[in-house]
Amino acid sequence: MFEILRKEELSPDVYAMDIAAPRLAKKAQAGQFVILRVDGKGERIPLTIADYDRAAGKIAIVFQAIGVSTRELAGLNAGEAVLDLVGPLGKPSEIERVGTFVAVGGGIGVAPTYPIARAMKAAGNKVIAVMGAKNKDILIMEREMRRVCDEVVITTDDGSQGIKGFVTHGLKSILDGGEKIDQVTAIGPCIMMKSVADFTRPLGIRTVVSLNPIMVDGTGMCGGCRVQVGEETKFACVDGPEFDAHLVDFAGLMNRQRMYVNEERRAKDHVCRIGLGGGEA
Repeated sequence: MFEILRKEELSPDVYAMDIAAPRLAKKAQAGQFVILRVDGKGERIPLTIADYDRAAGKIAIVFQAIGVSTRELAGLNAGEAVLDLVGPLGKPSEIERVGTFVAVGGGIGVAPTYPIARAMKAAGNKVIAVMGAKNKDILIMEREMRRVCDEVVITTDDGSQGIKGFVTHGLKSILDGGEKIDQVTAIGPCIMMKSVADFTRPLGIRTVVSLNPIMVDGTGMCGGCRVQVGEETKFACVDGPEFDAHLVDFAGLMNRQRMYVNEERRAKDHVCRIGLGGGEA
């Protein structure tokens, strides 16, 4: 059992949790992820590590309560515990001095860019964050990103804060300001990462994305998280989760992400009906 030390609602249905995991925190690096189970009947949930504190022996996760399992996780509070927490999994981010590094986060994808941005800053880079959200009310972790970045650019779909538009508009504003971007790391919804890759490809800007496809065991055995990268089939859990954005087959990835939409909808409806006293679906 792994105790939840802190729970905070960052925006509607988006939560941050600190979880006691001394051995995991000791080994965790930027870009890696964990897999957890709420209880013995729960499914395995892969989540990128949003932060870690080796001295305090804890890690932080940020997630959106959107499906049955994440809603069960959101139902837990500080002082309670999750049954399983496995990690750190995946290859860590390549942290090196590149020059000007831009961390692009869309929605809750902002959270996993935080430890990467912090590590890239410590490596001697100029670090700029581009943070995107539908509106200002669901923008997360602005304060934390400002602490570790030289500059923060905010974009919102409705223009309620920062630039009106998408994260690619934020990237364009940086380039229009005369900045030479040496590397971009983008994390967020597949369509957002694809848009960033399409934007940077003709400009020749090295671009990395962190993928979170359907995943079961997280150790390379099930093959559920396979993704086409160039001419090769890769497993996100052991070969990634970070890949060259310009080589990722985003169309195939997004098709795989939709494979179990109907099952997820039925599972959610089943829980809702029981919760309303309506019997089984």
